[in-house]
Amino acid sequence: MLRRLAFALAGASMLAAGLNGGACAQGLFGSPPPKASSGGDTSPPAAAPETKPAEPAPAAPVLPGSPTAVVKPFYEHLGLELDPAQRKNFIDPAKSVLDKSDALRASGQGECLDPNMALDNADYDKLAIDKSLRTIEAINGDEAKVVVAFVVEGHQHRLEWKLRKVGGDWKIVDLLSVTGEWALSQYQCE
Repeated sequence: MLRRLAFALAGASMLAAGLNGGACAQGLFGSPPPKASSGGDTSPPAAAPETKPAEPAPAAPVLPGSPTAVVKPFYEHLGLELDPAQRKNFIDPAKSVLDKSDALRASGQGECLDPNMALDNADYDKLAIDKSLRTIEAINGDEAKVVVAFVVEGHQHRLEWKLRKVGGDWKIVDLLSVTGEWALSQYQCE
């Protein structure tokens, strides 16, 4: 019971913080290491009772029409963000960058965007991604963030999808890599 309460409080605090800057999303890879105590207490820490390692909670079902439902297909199909048929899921500034990338490709002058941006430009390993993929969603009025975390070849990746509600539907405004420190909206595809 106490463990469930702790998990509920941790999740609520992450949502309350709005996943500001992706720092709160650190919890998607487990809890940070314990901090060293400061002060004059030199007594050894109390021994924790032996328990089995915590198993990850089962993934909550993705609700149709939710921000997570808009983001999830990009992890099921490699390069979906570059498919012009998916442009209906984007608004500016992301849509503008993707449209300029299409125009550059059509002109024969080359590619502007990596075909696996949703994977933080990591090698595509569907099994590893499916096994480690975790998402958390935070909604604040007509804006939302979906933080996606996964591990490929031992490297942790964390991305933040920013969405806005337009005409009752969630649309992708931007995609940011917390680990790679890039944003789709910063690309100049000209």
